[in-house]
Amino acid sequence: MELFDVYKLWPIEPVKAKGWKIWDKDGAEYTDLYGGHAVISIGHCHPTYINMLQEQLNKLGFYSNAVQNSLQRELAAKLGEVSGYNDYTLFLANSGAEANENALKLASFHTGKRKFIALEKAFHGRTSGAVAATDNPKIRAPFNKTDHITFVPINDIIAVDKWLSTGEYAGVIIEGIQGVAGIFEPQREYLQEVSSLCKKHSALLILDEVQSGYGRTGKFFAHQHSDVTPDIITTAKGMGNGFPIGGVLIAPHIKPSYGMLGTTFGGNHLACTAALAVLNEARQKAMVPLERLRNGFRDAVSVPQQVVALYDFLTDIRLNQRLRNLAAGMEEKEDYRNAQILNQLWEILLGALEQLHDTLTEISWDGETFSRLLRLLLRQYDVGTI
Repeated sequence: MELFDVYKLWPIEPVKAKGWKIWDKDGAEYTDLYGGHAVISIGHCHPTYINMLQEQLNKLGFYSNAVQNSLQRELAAKLGEVSGYNDYTLFLANSGAEANENALKLASFHTGKRKFIALEKAFHGRTSGAVAATDNPKIRAPFNKTDHITFVPINDIIAVDKWLSTGEYAGVIIEGIQGVAGIFEPQREYLQEVSSLCKKHSALLILDEVQSGYGRTGKFFAHQHSDVTPDIITTAKGMGNGFPIGGVLIAPHIKPSYGMLGTTFGGNHLACTAALAVLNEARQKAMVPLERLRNGFRDAVSVPQQVVALYDFLTDIRLNQRLRNLAAGMEEKEDYRNAQILNQLWEILLGALEQLHDTLTEISWDGETFSRLLRLLLRQYDVGTI
């Protein structure tokens, strides 16, 4: 039997990792800025994580949700404390897609309505409801096509008001930061107005924090920068540091009933232990302060202090402030030949900046100056175009 070939793979096979370093099968070392698609939240092979999982595995690895599991209650209490949502309840699942699936289902149960508003370029997962709310026709089979979802442009409050005012919509689902779309952030005022409109029209606001949550933006959840309180919050990727787990945080006005939601593996003993290990580190090591994260990143890639100001400038102009710190990325154009080009480009930039640090203070680093430098470097080293 062969694997069903659905993944476009990078030519790298990691076989060992520690902290934010990984090594491939040929012994090459990498600084892991990808984190397995935003999953590794406290570092590879973290000692607390390993020790807690090993200890739990020696006791009990799995039992179903037909019996008591005090680890689930402990996780709910700690997640509420660290995230600031103590009065919410928690439903545990296995992935981000499953978390979003249950969030949509729950909102429909609560409101008695079947339609949802989602954003253009949104990505919420590949299960039936989640993929219907994902703005990518290529991954929606005929089975998944539905008229239950209306897509609107990001930050377009008029469009949201237009559809919510019909009274037909159960809710609005929004990513804390759109990741797959290219790192686009809903504006503070926009989220606040969407929240108000949901209340006005008896709809629920669902914040998909699967990728943008768990301290990646300087607050526990990205939406907390906007001072909004969603009815439902979903989380997954950073939640278990690589162990499959997802969660749905549910506001107190949404009431459960037996059998409303369910899962066999969600919230199992090992998954809860992995999530508790992450929260223990988040609480003890203050996972989210921005300046600490920024400084740690600079140290990791050995950027000299003389270019810190330029690094900040690069972040601002290249990404047009469409991100917050660790949710940072570079727009990958189609003419990049493969992932090695991005790695090559980064090394070239670091080398060039190290050579230039003596004269940095004499250069006026406007956008055009930096753009010319970048293009010259790309041509000189035959990396490609940008």
